[in-house]
Amino acid sequence: MSFEQSHPVYALSSELVDELCGLFPDDATYLGVTGFDDKWPDLSPAGAERTVAALERMDRHIVEMPEPTNKWEDLAIAVAHDEIQRLRAGYDNQNHLRNLNSISSPVQNIREAFDHMKKDTVEAWANVATRMELLPELFAGFTAALDEGRGRSLAVPVRQVTEAARQAAVQASDASAFEALQTELAESGIQDDALRERIDRGIATARAAYGDLASYLRTIYAPDAPERDAAGEERYRREVRQMLGTDIDPHEAYAWGWEEVEAIRARMNDVAEQIAPGEGIAGALHLLKTDPTRSAATSDELVTFLAARLDEALDRLAGTHFDVPDPIRRCDVKLAPPGGSLGAYYVGPSEDFTRAGSVWWSILRDEPRPLYEDVTTAYHEGFPGHHLQVGIQVSLSERLSRLHRLWVWMPGSGEGWALYAERLMDELGYLDEPDYVFGYLASQIHRACRVVIDIGSHLELPIPGGQPFHPGESWSFETAVEMLEEYATLDRPYAESEINRYLGWPAQAIAYKLGEREILRLRETERANNGFDLKEFHARLLEVGPVGLDLLRQFTLAE
Repeated sequence: MSFEQSHPVYALSSELVDELCGLFPDDATYLGVTGFDDKWPDLSPAGAERTVAALERMDRHIVEMPEPTNKWEDLAIAVAHDEIQRLRAGYDNQNHLRNLNSISSPVQNIREAFDHMKKDTVEAWANVATRMELLPELFAGFTAALDEGRGRSLAVPVRQVTEAARQAAVQASDASAFEALQTELAESGIQDDALRERIDRGIATARAAYGDLASYLRTIYAPDAPERDAAGEERYRREVRQMLGTDIDPHEAYAWGWEEVEAIRARMNDVAEQIAPGEGIAGALHLLKTDPTRSAATSDELVTFLAARLDEALDRLAGTHFDVPDPIRRCDVKLAPPGGSLGAYYVGPSEDFTRAGSVWWSILRDEPRPLYEDVTTAYHEGFPGHHLQVGIQVSLSERLSRLHRLWVWMPGSGEGWALYAERLMDELGYLDEPDYVFGYLASQIHRACRVVIDIGSHLELPIPGGQPFHPGESWSFETAVEMLEEYATLDRPYAESEINRYLGWPAQAIAYKLGEREILRLRETERANNGFDLKEFHARLLEVGPVGLDLLRQFTLAE
């Protein structure tokens, strides 16, 4: 063991990862930690009690650690304590009794776990079969927790129930992503009749389990679900702490968000003039969306184009602006199975890097795909965004604890870095056409709109009277969708999917822009010091990684 990891917190951290993976085996699959792919979490109320007891025990071990002797030991202890406390707070806030929404709940996460399981051996496929066979038991615990939540008047808004039920019904239908497992097994080259038959039975079991879940949500849960979408200020502030790892004044952030919307829209007008002179933002957007020379004709063409942009960025920036470890000099680009929320997301490399990091596009398949926004999205999700940050975190085995490297990922600093990476690529000139600059600004205003829509909707704040957009009115679902269509240039299906997401996942949507704001503040603080070096600043920021914003401030600023 290196000198840096002589403190007992490092051994404890490794034990905590194994314990947490045992409690949350689906998260272990996402992280690429082996040994848990034949298990599911216990989502029942009794399972929650056992999890809380385990978290309390873990935290007692952390607070009993000896005093740190250097920055890295201090960071390891602080990160472990902060993460266990964050997990515990989720149960204290009773989130496990209302763990249902349109994008990040067991309805989606359990199904998506199958995308990231190993499927290269008979044993790996046996794990796939086992997990499908266990889905009825898993969902029985899940619905028991939802029932307890209903009994405590914690039922989630009916809008989330309706969308989650729709998604569950897709997985129960002939269009289910589980059906693709038959093809995957055949293409793997594994010849095992007994295994094939078990997978076939497992698919039927999985589809039936999702069908039962959809029926439960529609017929039993939905009648108790409230119409009101707003979380309210008290709960919203708690969720902010969960997402950002710091406290904010949501009213100040709401006003700042509107200032950002105005500033970004002004620059969009300037860039639109370069694309479609005299036609304004609407004219430029029409051209970008309808000109076939500005689109990928097929889904495969989109994947090829984006992979090439990421490869180019990595080749040019590695060594000049970032030190990139060899194991992460590859980032796969993939298409997500149909049926989920639209958008793009990143899945990090496995602990041993045998699974590469990957960017997944959830899109409408086999339709022409305008490219103007996807370039900046590739930088956000891939390199130098999530892929660089997460990859560096996983690779820093000499400095960071195992818990820090594999488990910890806070949206404030994680999504904040990815949005900052988009800005950096604009600053460095990698958005080499007005189309892509417009797409970057559309991304920025999208995230600024998230701040005002999310805070305004959940706190039920009025739209400021001085705004040209519905001045003085209250937020509604339709108003929020309209803003994303008009300001963020989103197509209606995507805009509706986004608003469902914000309303069902309070405070997550603001993490991007407020996290970027904190990183920019740190950069300006560092720039005021003599001898500021941007590459060195990025290195310090990335080695601390996607921790809570309070910890990011504490451990990033130069001493």
